Amino acid sequence: MTTLRAHLSSPLQLVTLASAALILLPLGYVTSQALSADPAVWSRLWTTRIPELLTNTIWLSASVACLTLLLGVSTAWLVTRIEFAGRRLWEGALVLPLAMPTYVLAYIYSYLLGFGGPVEHVWQLIAGPQARVFSPQSYVGATLVMTLDTFPFVYLLSRSALLNLNVSFEEVSRASGISRLKTLWLVTLPLMRPSIAAGLALVILYVVSDFGAVSLLRYQTLTYAVFQQMTGRSDNTAASILSLLLVGLALLFLVTERWFRHRSRFYQTTGRYRRPERHRFGWLGTTLVTGYLALVVGASFGLPAYLLVIWSLSPEAQATIDNRFFGFLWNSGFLAACAATGGVLIGLPLAYMANRRPSWLNLGCLQAAYAGYVLPGPVAALAVLVLCLNLTPFLYGSVLVLIVAYVIHFLPAGLQSLEPALQQITPNLEEVARTLGLGVRQTWQRVTLPLMRNGFIVAWVLMFLQTMKELPATLLLRPVGFDTLAIRVWMEASEEYYQLAAPSALLIVLLGLPTLLLLLSKDWRAA
Repeated sequence: MTTLRAHLSSPLQLVTLASAALILLPLGYVTSQALSADPAVWSRLWTTRIPELLTNTIWLSASVACLTLLLGVSTAWLVTRIEFAGRRLWEGALVLPLAMPTYVLAYIYSYLLGFGGPVEHVWQLIAGPQARVFSPQSYVGATLVMTLDTFPFVYLLSRSALLNLNVSFEEVSRASGISRLKTLWLVTLPLMRPSIAAGLALVILYVVSDFGAVSLLRYQTLTYAVFQQMTGRSDNTAASILSLLLVGLALLFLVTERWFRHRSRFYQTTGRYRRPERHRFGWLGTTLVTGYLALVVGASFGLPAYLLVIWSLSPEAQATIDNRFFGFLWNSGFLAACAATGGVLIGLPLAYMANRRPSWLNLGCLQAAYAGYVLPGPVAALAVLVLCLNLTPFLYGSVLVLIVAYVIHFLPAGLQSLEPALQQITPNLEEVARTLGLGVRQTWQRVTLPLMRNGFIVAWVLMFLQTMKELPATLLLRPVGFDTLAIRVWMEASEEYYQLAAPSALLIVLLGLPTLLLLLSKDWRAA
């Protein structure tokens, strides 16, 4: 093993450092531009845009976090603690909203809740011809869309916590005379706090970085403002300042979640572990539970998917499925394949060096690669754009710039699969191969890489599907006339051509389902 490290350390170390620099350099450049901006620009933004944008972003994040907490924990509790007909079906169906991009859900609810839409028509039949429902292009509309799209994050982690929970704690509480409701509040929920905190952190980061929904619903957040500064005013300095605030806000949420999770660790100190038993309800209870789950799944996935299918079958939508449509599909697939392949090639040396040579430098390079977690799409696009204009202007407007932004933004998703796949391979296998006379390259080709095959596949698929539905970076960096499926959905939906956007949106949703199959095929308690 020492010989293997001696041969690999130098070239892989250079590759690792170069990869980390590629990821951190754009962010560092934008940060430098924001900090070196004219104080007058900072003053103008602080007195005009920033207070409103910060308030809107924080309030939207807080309201979505509260509602996803309610939906995620309640649905997880129902499918883990109650036995009823179709439970396994609902258990999987509650994950389906993750396949629905926020901008697709936003444009569907713009139709449903819009002026003269189906919901308003039904409400007027009940409350009178002058009755109105809330506008989807508002704080309430943005909260509704983001909640329906992100509650599965809390659901998945809450379900995992409930499956691992030792029911003995609850039984001791009940034996002490504490009611079921009080036991839930004083025992069960506190034991679930680490998982709930992790789920809410994912939700908040998703809301803070989302562009598609807030842009279609015209709700002013920091992410949307970055896009507007770059496109409407061509003011990269102001966009850099807003991006720095956005990254700082995301980092604050991440650090808070880590601190909270560290303070909320619980351990099983005895061997008397017991799984919770599911209770059986009567017909009334089963009906209420099924109705509640059907309402949640129907609003977040069932009804939107039904409308997409109906619209896609309309004559207007069928007329759009031509050579141009297949060109959009080819563009999306080409970009996603290149980004996924590049992400795997960059992520492999980072994961390998951090696992096989866990020095502070290699671990730091790996952690730097996770910077994409706090880089929303417009911020990643701005970082790459500014760097390209100043260092390599001849690449501006090319597909390569867009692929680099994708890799920076989605590399963490690939590392989440590459790291565990490499950690499961004992170094002794590589050492044995070397002692049997295999060279460094042969050891990699015949031992390491075949054993990592599943991790490669999962990482590639995850980055491919994430890139297929990416919107803001594609809008900002794509070559002229180079449209993708996500671009067509956004452009048609922005003009309220709902039927024309349906085929592209439906295809994006269908392509997102394999990601969920990968998720469901794993042990959820270990996810």
